[in-house]
Amino acid sequence: MSRSLEKRCRDLVCELGLSEAEQNVSVSPLVGGVASDIARVDVAGKSFCVKFALEKLKVAEDWRAPVRRNKAEYAWLEFAAEIEPRSVPRLFGRAGGGFAMEFVSSPDVRLWKNALLQEPPRMQNAKSVANALGRIHAASTRPGFRAEAFRNHDDFAMLRIDPYLLFTARRHPRLERPLSRLADSLYRSRTALVHGDVSPKNILFRGRQPLFLDAECATMGDPAFDAAFCLNHLILKSVHRPGFGAELIGAAEAFWDAYASHVSWESSSELERRAANLLPALMLARVDGKSPVEYLSELDRDRVRKLAIPLVSTGPRKVSDVLRAVKRQ
Repeated sequence: MSRSLEKRCRDLVCELGLSEAEQNVSVSPLVGGVASDIARVDVAGKSFCVKFALEKLKVAEDWRAPVRRNKAEYAWLEFAAEIEPRSVPRLFGRAGGGFAMEFVSSPDVRLWKNALLQEPPRMQNAKSVANALGRIHAASTRPGFRAEAFRNHDDFAMLRIDPYLLFTARRHPRLERPLSRLADSLYRSRTALVHGDVSPKNILFRGRQPLFLDAECATMGDPAFDAAFCLNHLILKSVHRPGFGAELIGAAEAFWDAYASHVSWESSSELERRAANLLPALMLARVDGKSPVEYLSELDRDRVRKLAIPLVSTGPRKVSDVLRAVKRQ
């Protein structure tokens, strides 16, 4: 652990009134994630999770983004707590370019990613995530929602649009037109409050209750992105774990059905068309973009390419079209 991270953590909890200057503070860095320095801070018998956004992300490619996204993440967590109070950790405040939140730890807490990689999925978990996400999206489209904290579309472009879609287009020149079209649509959308990283690695389950983490990409944007982002991870895991691949695709179907039931702000068929178009593009991005998933073998990656490339070219209109293609493979 660097001395600078330890000092920043100590200064932050002191500034927020979570510790006194003379108190003994223990700082333990946490692993996982590429975009932030995260640590557990123990003081006076209490534990907190402290997070600071990084300017240069911890990936092989040169990937940078403004650290001001830390403010948008905190604002997303605050808003989500109003709509789904049990679906986010308790917050303790922002200071010094970072923020402190509840350190979630108990015998019944499990990371959704680990569960999906180790055993057949529980359909109710996929539905619970989709229902919470759908309610948050819907609430952000209602009159009176304050969007000022989320006018950061250029940050979203640096964190998601370029590294996922445009970078992938540079590696697959024949797909430049459809991928650029998707990128442009995402950049222009201001429909709802988007989390931007609805991945199983960012979702804990405390018992049966999902907790959303890591909203660094939060922006006003296209809610179809969040839905497709999560569906993509279920599909990729079905490729990686064919022993219960059918169950993972069933979880994706359950997720979509639950999420679609909350779409009231626009035509659900139009949102589904955008999600279906994004799905194969995101599949390819997690193989050939700036942030490839770590668990796929090279054979798995080839399977994903063979599946995704024709779908990106043709532009499916329904999520079920993509899922059927995965099943056929």
